[in-house]
Amino acid sequence: LQSHPDVLYAEPDYRIQVSAIPDDPMFSSLWGLNNTGQTGGTVDADIDAVETWDAITGSGNTVVAVIDTGVDYLHEDLAGNIWVNAGEVPGDGVDNDGNGYVDDIHGFDFFNGDPDPMDDHNHGTHVAGTIGAVGNNSIGVVGVNWNVQIMALKFLDSSGSGSISDAIEAINYAVANGATISHNSWGFSDGFS
Repeated sequence: LQSHPDVLYAEPDYRIQVSAIPDDPMFSSLWGLNNTGQTGGTVDADIDAVETWDAITGSGNTVVAVIDTGVDYLHEDLAGNIWVNAGEVPGDGVDNDGNGYVDDIHGFDFFNGDPDPMDDHNHGTHVAGTIGAVGNNSIGVVGVNWNVQIMALKFLDSSGSGSISDAIEAINYAVANGATISHNSWGFSDGFS
């Protein structure tokens, strides 16, 4: 067609689709995912999340351990993406899966030594939302991965402090229980290891 004198330009009839812009009401405030200059920043200085979501939004097969202050596993924008230890029976007081932790349904609290990794500081919940808040559900924000399993591992207390030995236990737990990625946004206050 392009060689015909009456045709200025020709191209294939490409398939197109709607961009994967989520309907989560606070998405527009997440400049790190899609920067339109909304906070006075540089347009497109972001991680190109929208462009990636056109190809994939997650499969639900990836387990990400959030090793932090815990995670609010009941949060309406996270609950659908919280990891569930299928080998445990909730609340029966038995280590059903034999991993050394009783009733570790959503992870474990290494600071308090119990199976409830509920966040009492909010930092872990914040980073869990960045990683995997459920996308396109008309609620709150959206995570980088719309469909992921967040394993809640608490080793920091309500003031954000904890010990290296508890962090190591949390990392070992994550690996032994199927996490393939871990998030660790914490540092040292008393020197360096």
